[in-house]
Amino acid sequence: MAKNTAATNEVHATAKYVRMAPRKVRMVVDQIRNKSVDKALETLQFSTRAAAEPVAKVVRSAVANAVNNNNLREDDLVIKYAYVDEGPTLKRIRPRAKGSASRINKRTSHITVVVAPRKEA
Repeated sequence: MAKNTAATNEVHATAKYVRMAPRKVRMVVDQIRNKSVDKALETLQFSTRAAAEPVAKVVRSAVANAVNNNNLREDDLVIKYAYVDEGPTLKRIRPRAKGSASRINKRTSHITVVVAPRKEA
């Protein structure tokens, strides 16, 4: 989904229902915030975290939206905002001793990345 704010040329992409805990994905997203797209993708490529793959996918999607829908240059793009919201939690149970059960929460995330052209001073 591409969205454009006409005045600022911000373009965003979102990945919903990613089967990773938001707390873990935020650790990866915090590393790429306010970086150029090239630096961010390079950081994600060499990250050992599993969340780096879906985050990189969202960054590439936001760049593609900016290039194809808004005719912006890929070299000028910077990650303006990147945030992770909590999605629905899948609730599962694990059998325990004496016929009881414990709950297992399988959390999901919504990853959003907003890119914008670099400001020339």
